[in-house]
Amino acid sequence: MIRWVIVIFVALVVFANLLPWLQKLGLGRLPGDLRFRLFGKIFTIPFASTILLSLAILLIAKVLK
Repeated sequence: MIRWVIVIFVALVVFANLLPWLQKLGLGRLPGDLRFRLFGKIFTIPFASTILLSLAILLIAKVLK
């Protein structure tokens, strides 16, 4: 269980850093992605986009296996 929590946390960190590039593709603005402004800076927590990308990678891995 703790392994999945760590994997999801790492995926959120990686996805949050890639978000400006991925927003051009439409990711990061799905329902379930949190976006808030604090001290004049916009913070995003892309929960739904992370789950969507994780499922896509899982399906690709299963097909290639």
